Amino acid sequence: MKKILMPALLGAVLLAAPSAFAQKAVKTKVAAASAVATYKLQPQLSTLGWEGKAVTHGHTGTIQFTSGDLQVRGNQIVGGSAVVDMKTIKATDITDAANHAKFVGHMSSDDFFNAEKFPTSTFKITSVTPIKGAAADADNVTITGDMTIKGTTQKVSFPAKAGVKNDIAAVTGKATIDRTKFGLKYGSKTFFDSIGDKAIYDTFDLTFNVVAKQ
Repeated sequence: MKKILMPALLGAVLLAAPSAFAQKAVKTKVAAASAVATYKLQPQLSTLGWEGKAVTHGHTGTIQFTSGDLQVRGNQIVGGSAVVDMKTIKATDITDAANHAKFVGHMSSDDFFNAEKFPTSTFKITSVTPIKGAAADADNVTITGDMTIKGTTQKVSFPAKAGVKNDIAAVTGKATIDRTKFGLKYGSKTFFDSIGDKAIYDTFDLTFNVVAKQ
């Protein structure tokens, strides 16, 4: 009887083995596809521009990323964070050195960002939602996250174009920020209605191109 049972059992194991291996391979592929990879933000390849306007004038400039990351699952960006050095703010439209120094000094003071006390601002992504029917060259996601400026954190949301190609993850777009929600009330007509044409608008724009690599 043993001589009969042993070959039968061996045959059953061999027949079942391919199926077991196939199931294991599928599970491995699913696990790999669902795994999240961290891509490191490249400050030297990334850019951050800003634009602020007042009733009678406006300014444009840049500020620098120092660190951050993008979280990638498959070929989709699903999260990330960024840190900005508030002491690197520049006004690209002011060419006179003395006027530029005066402007940067004011932006760095407690009237605005208080860069000495709050040397960095941060943004942490909490969700990335695909935009249905987005064109190939248009914004394809809505990014929502927690932005911290001058020690105050607020939730912000904006459209962006995000993608992963050739081991490079990138996000580009423009976010409009209400500065008064972060305690930057200087020159705001919302709080000082008697300032007339000296008013500075409550919102400013951030234009960004974030590049990250594994």
